[in-house]
Amino acid sequence: MNTFPQKFQTIVIGGGQSGLAAGYYLKEMNQDFLILDNQQKIGDSWRKRWESLLLFTPAQYDGLPGMPFPGVRNSFPNKDEMADYLEEYARKYSLPVRSGTRVEKVTISNHDFEISNSSQHFIAEHLVIATGTNPVPKIPAFAGKLDPEIYQMHSSQYNNPGQIPAGDVLVVGAGTSGIEIAIEVSKFRKTYISGKPTFHIPDPVFKYAGGLYWWFANNILTVNTPIGRKAKTKIIHGGGPLIRISAKDLDTSGVTRLPKMTGVKEGCPVFGNGTTLNVSTVIWATGYKPDFSWITPDITDDTGWPVTVKGVSAKSERLYFIGMPFQSGLTSGLVGGVAKDARYITHMINKNSQSSN
Repeated sequence: MNTFPQKFQTIVIGGGQSGLAAGYYLKEMNQDFLILDNQQKIGDSWRKRWESLLLFTPAQYDGLPGMPFPGVRNSFPNKDEMADYLEEYARKYSLPVRSGTRVEKVTISNHDFEISNSSQHFIAEHLVIATGTNPVPKIPAFAGKLDPEIYQMHSSQYNNPGQIPAGDVLVVGAGTSGIEIAIEVSKFRKTYISGKPTFHIPDPVFKYAGGLYWWFANNILTVNTPIGRKAKTKIIHGGGPLIRISAKDLDTSGVTRLPKMTGVKEGCPVFGNGTTLNVSTVIWATGYKPDFSWITPDITDDTGWPVTVKGVSAKSERLYFIGMPFQSGLTSGLVGGVAKDARYITHMINKNSQSSN
C-alpha cells in the first residue's frame, strides 16, 4: 500500500452514469475530487452485458447533464452505444476517473473517510457511493436443490442463446430482463417463463407523450408525493415497470408463461399451481441484492439498503449515494434520471463543505 494516502475533498466510488453525473456537478463547483471505478475502461459495465441489450428508454431520455445522447429520437440505444457515450462524456468534461481501481474497504471516522484496497489508500472529506443497483445476483436458496444436470445461470451471466445447452429453457423472473432474454432464447429453444410480468408502460406514452410522461415521472412519481410513495413500495417489492416490451410479446414469440416458481420437487422446478417442469437450463432473472459489507460501520437497514433521505446518509455525515432504486423517484434508476439526484447530492456536498469552513 502507498505510504502516504492521497486526500481529496470528495471521492466518488463508481464510474458509471451516476458517478459521471456527480463528477459533472463536482467539477462545476471546482471541487477537488476523484472517481474510482473497478472497470478497466469507462463504459465496460455496459459492454459486458448481453449482446442484444437495448436501453429501456428512448435516446432523448438517455443523456447525462450537459451532453444529450446522440441517438435518433425514439430509437433505443444498444449497450455498446451507451458505453461509448459514457467514455466520450468523461473525455469531454475531463473527469478524473481512475479506472481499474476496486475499492475493498471504506472506514468511516469522525472527520474523514478512509478508502483502500491492497495497494492504494485514499482519504476523503465527502464520499459518494455510485456503485449501482446490481452488485450481487439474487438467486433463491432452493436453486441448490435442482438436479445437478440442469444448467443454471443468472441473467448477469447471459450473453447470447449460443451459450445455452440443448433442451428446454426456463427463465425465472418476468421483469424486463427476464422477458427480453426469454424472447431471444425462444427463437432457438422451447422456452418457459415463470412469474407475473410487471406493469407495462405503452410505447405511445413515450413516442407521442414522452415529454409529458417524463415530466410526470420526474416531478410526480417521487418520494415527495403520496402517489409516488405508493409507486415506490410497489416497485421496490415487485420490480420496475416494463418499457419497450410487454407480456404480449411473450405470447407472440411462443414463450409459455407459468406461475411463480416456488421451489424444487425431485430435482425439478415447481410452481405456484403445484405443477413441475423438466428443463435442461434455468436462467435466474431474479434481480440483485445490495452488498455494502465493505463499509464500516454498517450504514444499512434490515433490507441491506443504505438508510438515506434522497441519497443523503442518515447514519453518517458527508456520506451520499446515487443510483439507488427510487432514490428520489421513479427515474432515479434510469440513465436519464440520475442527473436530478446527482445535482441534489452535489448541492448538499457544497452546502456541507461551506458550513464546515
